[in-house]
Amino acid sequence: MTTRSTSIESSGAPASPKAEEGNHEIPSSVLDLIGNTPLYEVKRLDTGKCRLFLKLENQNPGGSIKDRVALSMINDAERKGILRPGGTIIEATAGNTGLGLALVAAAKGYQVQLVIPDKMSAEKVSHIRALGAKVLITRSDVGKGHPQYYQDLALTLSKQIPGSFYIDQFNNPANPLAHETSTAPEIWEQLGHSVDAVACGVGSGGTITGLGRFFRRVNPKIEMVLADPEGSVLAPYIETGKIGTAGSWTVEGIGEDFIPGIADLSLVSKAYSVTDRESFLVARELLHKEGILAGSSSGTILAAALRYCREQKTEKRVVSLVCDSGNKYLSKMFNDQWMIDQGFLERKSYGDLRDYISRRAQDGSVISVGPADPLLTAYQRMRSADISQVPVIKEGRIVGLLDESDLLLHVHRHGGNFHDAVSTAMSSKLETLTPDRSLGELIQVLDSGYVALIVEKNQFQGLITRTDLLAALRRQSP
Repeated sequence: MTTRSTSIESSGAPASPKAEEGNHEIPSSVLDLIGNTPLYEVKRLDTGKCRLFLKLENQNPGGSIKDRVALSMINDAERKGILRPGGTIIEATAGNTGLGLALVAAAKGYQVQLVIPDKMSAEKVSHIRALGAKVLITRSDVGKGHPQYYQDLALTLSKQIPGSFYIDQFNNPANPLAHETSTAPEIWEQLGHSVDAVACGVGSGGTITGLGRFFRRVNPKIEMVLADPEGSVLAPYIETGKIGTAGSWTVEGIGEDFIPGIADLSLVSKAYSVTDRESFLVARELLHKEGILAGSSSGTILAAALRYCREQKTEKRVVSLVCDSGNKYLSKMFNDQWMIDQGFLERKSYGDLRDYISRRAQDGSVISVGPADPLLTAYQRMRSADISQVPVIKEGRIVGLLDESDLLLHVHRHGGNFHDAVSTAMSSKLETLTPDRSLGELIQVLDSGYVALIVEKNQFQGLITRTDLLAALRRQSP
């Protein structure tokens, strides 16, 4: 693995003095930590005849490759006089560019207003807000031209806020320049000028364009491989030359329903469409086998790189990108329950009501309390698991159910407190069903305002809420 240095002057960052401690230079700014990321060779995944290297962009201080782009675009705006001290940076972003902008802006003293589609992970949004940026969440189910489309909304805001600058990563030439002048030369040097193919995705188009321009210049035989989420229009465009109708996908940060202005897709040699499921499972496999915590788009890119590697008849040196850190997706693709709810992880099918249970007792995933536990314990478990009720279990049997209404009534109206036992507030009137009962009977219980508790031979199997049933029916739909 290569070591990293502490500056990125090639992307436009001004050289800054560094404090010295012994024989080591100590960065004087977080901006000095952007770039010069390590290169890692995959050893435990099936790469066919090829050698596969990962450029660990998750090692940037903001946790993603977009730190490079943010620094390049802000420096460029400063040089041109477009962005002045005290100004406000506005951008439409899937999250990581926003994080990079918030990081650089915090170091340079700018305000940031970001417009983010509502499918982004909570971790990204929390990180951005913690850096001091303002966040406006908008719809992810609308396209260009709609007033709630994230890019159109960001442009509108830039016209309304005095002293603001819409950085527009999708059309900003300083975006691909960051990769042409820093990311690509780093890869070229780290691999001793021996590269056969590079796999990356397209969000704004900056990465594939910047890398492609550099590698075409130094060696036109290097293949640029596009990794695209299934549902995006980009991979089909490479294959057919036509822009089709976009579908939907869950992977964050790459894939588009249009061709970004800075995206030079003529540089692409081969394109792969990758499903959400394959993207998430490959990212999880990378963590399990190589110990690298990568984000969802990294899973897409790695999946495409692995397909490319396995198709080759001779050894090639292939580079893939770990675009960001998986710590931004712990509540999503690294959460087994979320993966099951989305239909990305398979589990045993019973052919009865147990198939509608979201958290099964048999899997050890039920969030429960005992009757002697304090109400505070029940409240904390409900909050941490984002659920509104917990079953009360004693020796494997359900003896009650505690929901938010029970807790509120006990503490507020009846003069109780959070240190009282769960048994003092729980409901003992339970609607239980055996697994072999019909779907119609289940719906009847739910329509009556109850949660359905599934019990077999006196053993609690799990509960079913309206949300659980809807999620299960959605997974079953074509």
